[in-house]
Order: sequence, then C-alpha cells, then structure tokens
Amino acid sequence: MIIHGMDLHGIDLNLLVAFDALMAERSVTRAGTRIGRTQPAMSAALSRLRALLRDELFVRGPSGLQPTPRALELAEPLSRALAQIQRTLEFTQVFEPASSTGTFTIGLQEHPAFVLLPRLVSALRAVAPHVTLHVRGFTARDEAIGMLDAGEADVAIGVPPASTDRILTRPLFEERFVCVLRKDHPAGREPLDLDRFLALSHLLVSPENDRFGHVDVELAKRGLKRRLGLTLPQMYAAPKLVASSDMIATLMEGVIESSGMGDALRVLPPPIALAPAAFVLSWHRRNDAHPAQRWFRDCIAAQVQEQASRGGRGGGKRSSRARTQ
Repeated sequence: MIIHGMDLHGIDLNLLVAFDALMAERSVTRAGTRIGRTQPAMSAALSRLRALLRDELFVRGPSGLQPTPRALELAEPLSRALAQIQRTLEFTQVFEPASSTGTFTIGLQEHPAFVLLPRLVSALRAVAPHVTLHVRGFTARDEAIGMLDAGEADVAIGVPPASTDRILTRPLFEERFVCVLRKDHPAGREPLDLDRFLALSHLLVSPENDRFGHVDVELAKRGLKRRLGLTLPQMYAAPKLVASSDMIATLMEGVIESSGMGDALRVLPPPIALAPAAFVLSWHRRNDAHPAQRWFRDCIAAQVQEQASRGGRGGGKRSSRARTQ
C-alpha cells in the first residue's frame, strides 16, 4: 500500500511510538525512559524518522527539543492512530459478554441438543443478552471436523470425532446404556438374560444409518447375532415406538428421561457389558486462544457441570477436564 509516495510496508510501528514519546517529553533521554528504550536506541529511532519523513522533526532549543511545523502537523493524527491501535489490541484480549453483540455457532448432535441446549440458551440470555446463537445439526461424528475446519461452527458437541492435531476436545459427559421394553411386556417381568434378549425383536437407533450397532459389535465377539425389527436414525422417536410395540431397544439412559416416556417403559440393565457413550466439546486449534471463544467453551462446560451438580440429566457421568483427542 502506497500513500503520497510512501511505502507503508517500510514503516516500523515502533518509530511512531518513539515519535509520540518525543513529542510528549521533548527529550531523547526522557522519551526513552517513557517507552523503555535506551538513549542510543531513541537517537537511532529519531534518525530513522528524519530519513523516513524527510524532515528534521525536532531541533535543539533552550528548553529541550523543539518540534518542527511538520512534527506538529503529524503529532495529533499519529497520537490518535496509536491510541486506536492500542484500543483495538486490548479489545481482542478481553471479552465482555454483557455488552457483546457477537455471534456464536454451535454444531450439535441430536442428544446434546435435547439435554444441553435449553440450559445453554437460558444462560446466554442471562449473561450475554445481545449475542446471537446459531445451531447447526450434524449426524456422523466426523461431520464435526468438516464444520470446524470450514469455520462453519465455532464448537461442536457430539461423540468424539477422529483424532487429529488440529481439533481439540474437552470431555463433557457420558451416558450409560439401558434396555427398554413397553411397561407390560412379558419379557420385562424377570431379569433380562442373554437368551431372552436375543429372542426379542430389536429396534436399532443408528444416526449414521448403519445396520450394525455397538450392541452388535459386542454380540459378534461372542459369535452371536440379534434380530432387528426396525432401524431408524432418530433416537428420540425410539421410546414412543418401543412403548407401543413388542420390540426392545438399547438406548442411552438420558434419552429415556428426556423423552417424557419413562412411565410407559420398563428400564432394564443390558445382559452384556456396554461401554458408555461419551460426548465431547470440540473446537479448531485456531480458535483455542481467542477470548470470546474461550468464554463460550467455558460457558458450555459450566452448564454441564451445574446440571450434574443439581442432579439433572444431560448424561450419566460427566467430566469437565480439558484434553486433546
């Protein structure tokens, strides 16, 4: 960029700081003390300024350095410019939620949207009433990586995506799995053993449209298979379907509680050991240090922690420890 024949790429901002100090102190030594530079460094800066601006700028007088007309002409606009730069840089280091009019975009899988979003929206309205929250849904776990890479979301909440150095994660909560039958199903009158489990028709929830879920993986280790009666991608449709059928479903416990169908269902422990489903907060490394982004991530984690401390659902076992996946 060139203005009035001057190449701005050749201007060192420190020279303008030195000029501002010389205008204020009218002494090379005092100006150096003001901005933490030695007397030789200030003298060198003045020499460079004179060459750059093609003017003496300051001449010796009976009471110290006296600015030339050119220096006086530059003093006020350069002082304003430096002040604006300082305010801009300070603003980027501080985030004030109460006055912010910014926008946050969050990617959510179905379950976190049900259990976390209402509390998060309420918290934002209370502490950051002027911010705008955009929500983007995603299904497959690695869709989160694409959204974060493309800048389409600031954060994403779902099951852990594939490990990559550029995507950071923070554990939020875990959900244990339970089996559910309609309340008066004959198979629910006794503890659910593996034979009775395999004899039933199963409803499989598969957001990614697979026909081989985590239950099938564990059964396959034993050389066993279950009989599928229905597969569907929407987990919150499952409780009502089970309540009106003879099917059994293996679902996250929080889905049952959040669905409002708990009174119509019998909840039983699975006859095989199933690892809980983990949900994490993910964000791109480029956003890691940004003050507003840090505040937003901490706000999300605080809502999960508060919900856990009050005994509310949002997952079975929760954690707020930060880590990289």
